[in-house]
Amino acid sequence: MIARRNKYNNKITTYDGYRFDSKKEAQRYFELKMLQLAGEISVLELQPVVPLLVNGQWIGKYIGDFSYRNKDGERVIEDVKSPATRTPIYNLKKKILATYDPPIHIQEIF
Repeated sequence: MIARRNKYNNKITTYDGYRFDSKKEAQRYFELKMLQLAGEISVLELQPVVPLLVNGQWIGKYIGDFSYRNKDGERVIEDVKSPATRTPIYNLKKKILATYDPPIHIQEIF
């Protein structure tokens, strides 16, 4: 693992050929990778992109940390968070996604 600091004073970490914004995010990737190997989750994706639409208008995008399918086949989107990364823009994006039909709920990992 290679680490250096980013704007939130986290250590940017490289693991398994991927760059993560924090050690905590790299650790969560390792955990999810093990769950996938054990057959608990599938279709693990890093940095999933979800378009942000309001009244049918594209206004931007949300980029999560991870996406996967749970055993029930439901898509789960995770974002590794700290108090510093729960910004007003993040909170707004999360609220917009919750208005979708069906709603998209972000699972926050602290």
